[in-house]
Amino acid sequence: MILVLGTVRLPVENIEKARSAMAAMVAGSRAEDGCIEYAYSEDLLDPGLIWVTEAWRDRDCLKAHFQTAHMAAWRQVWPSLGIGERNLALYEAGDPEPL
Repeated sequence: MILVLGTVRLPVENIEKARSAMAAMVAGSRAEDGCIEYAYSEDLLDPGLIWVTEAWRDRDCLKAHFQTAHMAAWRQVWPSLGIGERNLALYEAGDPEPL
């Protein structure tokens, strides 16, 4: 399993404006083959900080994700939303175990 974890930052005043673009990205990603989990969440204590959580079956699925139309549309709106400070990392993980 491949995990992508990290954060992106956008100006607090653009959070509401970003919601529809983020929702489209999440919905499109969740519909992809090999997507196990895909989520954005707003940090409760740091306004404008968005946590990114992705889980993919394998690297090929993640590679295909980067070529999708919804990814291209998402990247296209970054400048208008002021998205910056992308801090994402890829991790390889074993099968999940319930806690």
